[in-house]
Amino acid sequence: MKKRKGVFPISGNPGKSAGRKVLAQNRKARHLYFIEDKYEAGIALQGTEVKSIRGGRANLKESYARVEGGEIFLYNMHISPYEPGNRFNHDPLRPRKLLMHRREINRLIGYVQEKGYTLVPLSLYLSKGRVKVELALARGKKDFDKRRSIAERDAKREMERAFKDRQLAR
Repeated sequence: MKKRKGVFPISGNPGKSAGRKVLAQNRKARHLYFIEDKYEAGIALQGTEVKSIRGGRANLKESYARVEGGEIFLYNMHISPYEPGNRFNHDPLRPRKLLMHRREINRLIGYVQEKGYTLVPLSLYLSKGRVKVELALARGKKDFDKRRSIAERDAKREMERAFKDRQLAR
């Protein structure tokens, strides 16, 4: 198989051979939430939105998903207007419908309503030419949890640095 630039294997699914090109990431979500489970969802977009996303002009900061009437919608995802799109352009912050199987939606409804979880988009990527959203079932972190995560990350980094120095000294 020919290796292509910008195409990465899907994490967590070693059996899948298809790649994906990440277009936008929500890095803050991993800091603010405990990620319990991840789902892949399609997203209903207009033509100019797809062109703008392919150009890397999407932002997932402060976006979230909510279940309404048995459907899942993504809010506060900013997609900049496509410059050559003129009158066919879209509202940058409009709610966008996520496309998932009914079984998955019903499972998510149960978690979100009963157990205090929330739905947060982690990344936006291309998979086989389609724009997909990696949606996480997440639980909010408290301040002390965030501090603990930072301390663990720093300790791990320090251990790796010491190990690397030790290997170079040999």
